[in-house]
Amino acid sequence: MASSSDPAARTRGYIPPQNDEERRLMKRAEELCHVAESRGIPRYTGFLSDREQMLAEAACHKAGCEDFRFWGGFEGAERRVLCIEPPDAWQEEPTACLRMQTYDNGTKLPTHRDYLGSLLGLGLDRACIGDLLQDPRDAAVFYAVVLADKAEFITANFSSAGHSPVHVEVCNELPPHLTEGPARELHEATVSALRADAVLAAMMHTSRTKAAEYIAAGRVEVNHLPLRAAHEAMYAADIITVRGIGRFRLAEIGGKSKKDRQFISFYQY
Repeated sequence: MASSSDPAARTRGYIPPQNDEERRLMKRAEELCHVAESRGIPRYTGFLSDREQMLAEAACHKAGCEDFRFWGGFEGAERRVLCIEPPDAWQEEPTACLRMQTYDNGTKLPTHRDYLGSLLGLGLDRACIGDLLQDPRDAAVFYAVVLADKAEFITANFSSAGHSPVHVEVCNELPPHLTEGPARELHEATVSALRADAVLAAMMHTSRTKAAEYIAAGRVEVNHLPLRAAHEAMYAADIITVRGIGRFRLAEIGGKSKKDRQFISFYQY
């Protein structure tokens, strides 16, 4: 693929908080920074989405805090906890791993949605639960990363998902084959413009008209924010989620072809 002559100009900049909920998140992160630094103790949030992590990182920088990291129980986790840990302070392990296994009782094996729904049905907030991963070697087994202080409660109260009984136990770590994951294929395409409808159409192998319909119906998010118009520009590293279809990441924006079309490469999750 041809490379961009100005890659920096093709990367989306920081998007400030868009609503009161996001402003509260940033304020809370700043407060945790001040408490951690003034008292010399570590502070942790719940699990944050990609968008929330971006805002939390901005809040830490605004507070002048450098002693922070994000951790989701394993390298490459999508949902992660903000860990603010002053030098020489005692540190906690903010996450725990659970192994959840169902047994064949003649019903359909529970899905990711079934497990998540049952966990939330215990009265837990979504921020208590990180990534949920199905074992590719055993479809009857799921692993969950949860807040460490919720692990005992979950193991004592979680008994079923979907229509199947489930056995839950704490495990020291996730199996290596689970966190490695399958290699994602890098796809390449050309688009007439870096408009959302054109890029989405290329990713979904559909028409721009159909892509625009998804956007107009409110089914598309970019970096966890609603995509409001088909003509909005797309940038490298953007995460595009289409409800009911899947998720894509715009990996790279290259140069132009002889027919003045833009080269792009992307991953499909």
